[in-house]
Amino acid sequence: MTKLHFTAAPDAAEALAAMRQRHADAGPADAEIVVALGGDGFMLQTLHAFLGKGKLIYGMNLGSVGFLMNEYREDNLLERLAAAERAVVHPLAMVAHSKKGETKALAFNEVSLLRETRQAAKIRIIVDGRPRISELICDGVLVSTPAGSTAYNLSAHGPILPIDAALLALTPISAFRPRRWRGALLPHRAKVRFEILESAKRPVSAVADDFEVRDVTAVDVAEERGITMTMLYDAGHNLDERILSEQFSD
Repeated sequence: MTKLHFTAAPDAAEALAAMRQRHADAGPADAEIVVALGGDGFMLQTLHAFLGKGKLIYGMNLGSVGFLMNEYREDNLLERLAAAERAVVHPLAMVAHSKKGETKALAFNEVSLLRETRQAAKIRIIVDGRPRISELICDGVLVSTPAGSTAYNLSAHGPILPIDAALLALTPISAFRPRRWRGALLPHRAKVRFEILESAKRPVSAVADDFEVRDVTAVDVAEERGITMTMLYDAGHNLDERILSEQFSD
């Protein structure tokens, strides 16, 4: 019998109780599969919470969007899990530099840099040690994983990436200069450095998923290929299909 552990967002307490009535909860240490009840934000929290613990993660949507989740149903959970398809994801590693020193964090969706005040940010972009944009004047800029390409990246008009694409999306947020630059596709091994110009006058924060560092002076971003997390999706509704379908949606 597959050992399960159920975890839920605060507003999914009723569903959590219903699932635990139907299935034994082996606890977080002994479970083989973690069943997360909530929305996409809670899925990201679950991935971070079980990082490096070798658990399979199966989400059921009780949030607003639920792109990373499966449909919530109380029936036939064990059958769904037995037939589920796997999606392996790797996070981005962020090193944010500020006057307080270095702060490290991981992101399964994206690392985003955002202006903190009414003034636009000025950011230099360096890829693999080579300056690519000497001064991007913008509201911000982000680096997205394939799994995160349908989230903030898509809202910023970035490209949707297949889940198994060995690519990262580099996408500006409301770019003013250079006005026509729409971003770039980078190989997953690329190392990106953002240098904040006029950082005292035009402060910028760096956000890795939901972890924020304020008043950064530079930010380094690279995929952490040595870390993997595996998510489970109902047969025929895997993450590949969801990402493909999103490109043909209204």
